[in-house]
Amino acid sequence: MRVRIACEDTPPASHSVVTASTDKRIVRTRRALRDALATEIEKTGDLSQVTVTAVCDSAQITRRTFYLHFKDIPDLVRATEDETLKSLRPYIARIAATNLDGLQDAISQLQPCPGVIEALEFLKERGSYMSALLGDGGDPGFTHRIELLVRDVVHKRAAEGINEYVGEALLDYYLTYTIAAEVGVLVRWLTRGMQEDVSIISRVMTALMFVRPGDLYNRRMNFNVGALGAALAFYEGEQL
Repeated sequence: MRVRIACEDTPPASHSVVTASTDKRIVRTRRALRDALATEIEKTGDLSQVTVTAVCDSAQITRRTFYLHFKDIPDLVRATEDETLKSLRPYIARIAATNLDGLQDAISQLQPCPGVIEALEFLKERGSYMSALLGDGGDPGFTHRIELLVRDVVHKRAAEGINEYVGEALLDYYLTYTIAAEVGVLVRWLTRGMQEDVSIISRVMTALMFVRPGDLYNRRMNFNVGALGAALAFYEGEQL
């Protein structure tokens, strides 16, 4: 027989948010609630239908305990995402720190960009709740939050040493395109059950950055990126 924490089953009169702590009981409780949230998203197929009662029943934790940690389900979702993004940031920074020579060496040997394997292993360990939150029934804003995190980390690094004819406007669109593409691949991998091994998907994600449409059809396609950047800069009045 499973034992529930013996507390009243109604929210306290005044909400008290538990701050981040190394207390093992707090960590264990928050993890149980996070995992229960994922279970209920998968069960209902719709985050908006998940209730505090259902999450508490799944986690074998009372409502009072829930309200000691979170105000409501959106607060639990936000806290889960915040903690994940904060922990993910150093992994993204490691990837962004790779210089072009290191990247060239990696793709020449069909190897992943340094740091990608570690980032994917971090996410795979959290795959159960990540897939639920990023899936069709989860939080539609979570994917965008990951994209914003990546942009915030890589933008300054990406601008270093850029071709003078490219310009800020084209760089901005390029980052929007590539970040959305890479995060899209990541989300697809996570929500499809992480079928491919990390060692494989890390190489795929690295290589996809350099695949041109013509490569898929054995046709070489070239264009002048500098001219495109100059044209966009001229249109927007940017000084190159």
